[in-house]
Order: sequence, then structure tokens, then C-alpha cells
Amino acid sequence: MAKPTVGILHPGSMGAAVAACATTNAAAVLWCETGRSTASAARAARFGLTPVAELDELLDRSDIVISLCPPAAAEDLAKGVAEHGFSGVYVEANAINPVRTQRIAALLAPAVTVVDGGVVGSPPVGGKTPTLYLSGPADATARIETLFANTAVQAAVLGTEVGKASALKLSYASFQKTSRVLVALAIGMAREHGVDQELIEVASKRTDSYLSEPQYVAKTAARAWRWGPELEEAADALAAAGLPPEMLRAAASTLARWHDVKDDGELTLTDALDRLAHP
Repeated sequence: MAKPTVGILHPGSMGAAVAACATTNAAAVLWCETGRSTASAARAARFGLTPVAELDELLDRSDIVISLCPPAAAEDLAKGVAEHGFSGVYVEANAINPVRTQRIAALLAPAVTVVDGGVVGSPPVGGKTPTLYLSGPADATARIETLFANTAVQAAVLGTEVGKASALKLSYASFQKTSRVLVALAIGMAREHGVDQELIEVASKRTDSYLSEPQYVAKTAARAWRWGPELEEAADALAAAGLPPEMLRAAASTLARWHDVKDDGELTLTDALDRLAHP
């Protein structure tokens, strides 16, 4: 089978690095210069991407288009592709929720085959090997797997349902990114009282991720009656230190959904999650 021509929308730090990996198995990887910054042009040149002047040319020449852009722009980009009449494979790889991904798939149907994609990990440079999770029609996801075979991007297919890859990406991001913000708040509060180094020392004694211990959710639910007020107190301490308290107040509000399972040692993970979704 002939190597495909690939178009990348748009070559930001992640998009350009992912596109660079695609050059291994593609005839060419194109990007559109119109409206892009000098930084984008320099990045694209550094990664060996081929410039074209207009989006129409990119779409005319491409067999596969990969959309990796700021989330807010995802649907506008897809509309531009739909208006052009592109009829290849469109990889919707932005960090958007499954409903938006499905909406984009419906917008591009039936002419375009949409593959849902979600990149988990850092850009594939300097030895980093992110995973590109895929879901969608089997023949199309197989093409994307082939495109990234033997590169720093590890492709993994989740199934044929568009939306699964987006769901996995955002599920992980909801923990991974929010946890970084919580670190900033915790250390900020500790620093205000001169115990930041002691806090880091306490934390260093436990390096496991709670995300890998889902069974702990039931224990959290059973203790929510205590933990909620504790987080409200912590939120007050943040506010007193001039730090934003809203995240901890939101966490306390979430814990309140478990108010009726106080100290329930028989609670299961399924029970806890059901009560969280349907208080």
C-alpha cells in the first residue's frame, strides 16, 4: 500500500512533535502556513514538516488529517474541513469531551471517516513516548496504527465507538492536571506558615498514585462526613493566605454527595460511584 500524505492542524508543541513521528511512515506531512506564527513555522521546519500556503491545498493533498489544536478551536477547524469537501480519514485528537467529538463526527459524516484520538503523555521528543489512544471504525484505526508504527508515538485502539478515546483522555486529565493544581495549593498554604519543606517530607513517604487505587474511593465516601468539613477549613486557610479556595470548596461539595454513607464499612466501589453520579 502506498504511503499516505498527512495533514496536521495545527503544529503546536504537541501537534508538531506527533506529526514529526508520522513522517516515518508517510509520503509527506503537510501543514498550512496561513495565519500561523513565526514560532509555528520554525517548529514545523525543525520537525521536517512540508509547508503549504492554504488549507484547501492541504486538504486536497492529504489522505489523513490530524487535528491537534487548543480545545476551543476543534469544531471551527472541523467545519472548515467539512466545507472543503475532504473525504479521507480525520483524526480528532483534541482534548475535548466525547459529546463534542461525536458532534464533529456527525458534522463530517458521511464523506469523512472520523477517528477519535486522545494523546496521553508529553510530546514525543527527548525520549518521551506518549500513547495515542484511538477509537472508531476498525479499518481507519488500523491505518493510524500503521502510520505511527515503530515511532515514539504508541498507538492503542480502544474499540470502534467514537468518544471512547476522548473519554479516556479527559478522565486521566481530570486527575493528572487537577492534582498538579492541588500540589500548588497545598505547598502554597504550607509556605505561608513556614512548613513547606516539612510537607514535602511527609509526602515523600508515599509516592503511589491514588488513581491506581480505585478501591480507596469507597473508603473516601465513608469518610466524606469528616473530610468535607476538613476541606472547608483548609479552604478558609487558603483564603486567609490569599490563595484561591474554590477548588477545595468544590471538593467539599463533591464529598457532600456521600453524606448518607457515614462510616459504612460495607460500601463497595460500585456503590460509591453510583451515589456520586446519582446522589
